[in-house]
This record gives sequence, C-alpha cells and structure tokens, in this order.
Amino acid sequence: MGALSDTLSVPVLGVFISGRGSNFQAIHQAIQSGVLSARIGLVISDRDADGLVYANANNLPCVVCHRSDFSTQAEHDAAMLEQCKRAQVNWIVLAGYMRILSAGFLAKYPDKVLNIHPSLLPKFKGLYPQRQALAAGESESGCTVHYVIPEVDSGSIILQHRVPIYDGDTEAQLSARILEEEHKAYVAALKIVLGDDE
Repeated sequence: MGALSDTLSVPVLGVFISGRGSNFQAIHQAIQSGVLSARIGLVISDRDADGLVYANANNLPCVVCHRSDFSTQAEHDAAMLEQCKRAQVNWIVLAGYMRILSAGFLAKYPDKVLNIHPSLLPKFKGLYPQRQALAAGESESGCTVHYVIPEVDSGSIILQHRVPIYDGDTEAQLSARILEEEHKAYVAALKIVLGDDE
C-alpha cells in the first residue's frame, strides 16, 4: 500500500509534443530510472507525431488533438484542458510543442507550464534560434528552461545550459549539440520546480 500511495502522490505531468519528442523521451527515461520523481499522466500532440510511437510502446496514455478538428483555438485549448483534467495533470511540459498556448489556457495552470528553448534567452527568441546565433557571430549558445507566459519565450528562467559555438559550425551541428544539453537541462529543471533536487 505504501508504494502505491507514493506513486499516486508524485506530480503528474502532461507532456505536449509535435515531433519526435526526444525531450519527452529523456524525461520519461529519467522517471523510469528513478532520477526524477514524477509520473507522465498524458502525452498530447497536435498532430500524428513520431513521439507517439514511443508513448504507445511504453504504455503511456496519449491523445492527438488535431488543430484542424476545431473551429477556433479556444475550442482546441478547451479540448486539451479537458484531457488534462481527466488525467489529473498538474504540470504541463512543452517538449517540442509547436503551437502557442492561449492566455486562457495558461490561466488554468498558473506557473505550472514549462518550455525549453534552444538559445540563451532572452537572446534569440522565436523560430530558428540556432541560425540566429550563428548569424550574430556568437561564441556560445545553449538552451533555456523557462515558465510559459502569453509573451513567447519571455517567462521567468529556471535554468540554462551553455554550449560553445565552434568555427565552421553549421546550424545542424549546433542544433545537435544543444539538443544533447536540452535532455539534461529539462530533467534538472523539473527536479527544481518539483522540489526533487535535494
């Protein structure tokens, strides 16, 4: 009974993906190995994403909410919120989710929505931050885990991991090095916000 109650009391994550979900997989593997004390209650995607294959293979509850199935963003958000409520999700983790959540959605999870961005915010917000960093002649880049607010890539920073930029780096090379750090950074940030970093 003790083990069951411990499982039920851990934070329940709703992980939102739009692609392969490598950060989602890193988080799940950290949970499986005991590095992170949490449970993935639901995986949500806005499309038939590759990451759903991993979710299904690991018996994680998942749902696809195609944006095209809804007339408005408000209806789309309401459907996702209902799915999160059913799964008793209390933290939202954006892991390569490529849509902007509305202020109304975020109001339902105040200070409980996290995102990871592949730059050292506040530098290079928005799309193609690795390309922006290279074009600006930066000597380093990295990734930032932050709280999500209505203004894109502008929420309070939880932590950052730095990555050097080497002479001759391509966007793909820099992106790959940053992604390796993202997998570590997201788990570390979750441990902080969930009070699991002791």
